[in-house]
Amino acid sequence: MRLNLAGAVAIAGLLLTGAAHAERLTDKPLVDAAWLAENLGNESLVVLDIRDLVNGTDPYAAGHVPGAIAARYSEAGWRAPVNNIPGMLPPVEQIEASIAALGVNDDSQVVIVPAGTNAAEFGGATRVYWTFKVLGHDAVTILDGGWAGWTKANGEVSTEASAAEAGDFKAEFRPELLAGVEEVTEAIESDANLIDARAVAQFIGQEKSGVVQALGHIPTAVNINFDKFYDAQNASFASADTIAQLADAAGVGGKSDFIAFCNTGHLASIAWFGLSEVEGLDNVRLYDGSMADWTADPARPVVTN
Repeated sequence: MRLNLAGAVAIAGLLLTGAAHAERLTDKPLVDAAWLAENLGNESLVVLDIRDLVNGTDPYAAGHVPGAIAARYSEAGWRAPVNNIPGMLPPVEQIEASIAALGVNDDSQVVIVPAGTNAAEFGGATRVYWTFKVLGHDAVTILDGGWAGWTKANGEVSTEASAAEAGDFKAEFRPELLAGVEEVTEAIESDANLIDARAVAQFIGQEKSGVVQALGHIPTAVNINFDKFYDAQNASFASADTIAQLADAAGVGGKSDFIAFCNTGHLASIAWFGLSEVEGLDNVRLYDGSMADWTADPARPVVTN
């Protein structure tokens, strides 16, 4: 069979693309401690420990998964202020460089390890996971239960710091995973489903974060409290069945086309991860700026019912 030049180039591109992602070790959004222990030492594996300091103490130094790279959630460049809105996705070139500096290559299988102590803290892992996804890197997963799950399973502990050798990570931005003011405005007027992942008191306007300028929520939104997605006692994320039940209870069961938001896009990533990655729903986006961005303009509507 003959191929013209364009066809040959296209096939070569496909082959190269396949080679770049040949080392993907799992397509699951969550892995357990047994899986991680079995795959430690694989050349394509990059374990990122995103635990932050606790009362000035470095948990990574006290003990971590062998070979893990320290990539603190609050310090490794995962989020940045953009146009005076806190906690946003940094400019693509900037976050691309930060990820490469952690030793991530285009063909790396990334495993994210949070502390796993509670839902809000585990949101760091879901936010970092979304960051990889929105930058086009599918070979990413989270250690279910995080460090708490690892120690509960008697995983090996190391106190030897691992230095990262700069990788060749390159971003391929996926705008379809990200929502902004325009997409949220359209969602209010359409059949898209807005999911407010904040606590009920903030949703109904009894309380608000200091970075949000008005009490209440975006019109037409329904509330699914972020902490319903995580079982801290058992150090595990909610199952697909549980998440479906949460959606049913909120009146959006069996639907697709979601936009998750919170105050700054942290807690919303938990809902995004649960709906998109665990339950496997289509067209789930994260409103990165969330209520901090939405209420920055007082002309945008906010309701309390």
